[in-house]
Amino acid sequence: MPKTINWQYFPKSEKPPKEISDVVTCFEKKQVTISKLKKIDADSVLKLLAADLKKQGFQIENKKLSVPVLYGANGSVEKQFLIDAFEPKMGIVLEVEAAAAVINYLFMKDILEASLIDGANYLIIAVRNSNPTTNNQKDFETVCRFLETIYSSNRFSLPLKGVLIIGY
Repeated sequence: MPKTINWQYFPKSEKPPKEISDVVTCFEKKQVTISKLKKIDADSVLKLLAADLKKQGFQIENKKLSVPVLYGANGSVEKQFLIDAFEPKMGIVLEVEAAAAVINYLFMKDILEASLIDGANYLIIAVRNSNPTTNNQKDFETVCRFLETIYSSNRFSLPLKGVLIIGY
């Protein structure tokens, strides 16, 4: 039996927009194929989803999509971030992570970078439900607890309309 696709949208007081929910559907359509991958890495998962995501208006490059965040003299790009995918109409940043999502805190980097991207309104981070490289650490649950802390705290707020965590 293939692993289940789990998801949690933040803030919990709001329903995710349809365009965000449609990304969950992409993962659900490919869950059997994802679960059969010999090596589950972020690039392989993104590659499986690419055609469906492009139909939804996501821009995806072969390696990473370059998004400028700081501009200098004459409009030259001074700083850019490399992201997995971007849907410009709604301003959705998509990052697909695998083994290093929690152990290397890549999910935190994703949150910070999406918060700094001009035009980014939503962030979707896809992580493994559990990570076999770390004794099946519950990556999805760990990332959700972190986002729950951010949204429950009065000390820090994100400049994003919403964040979706997908566990695959």
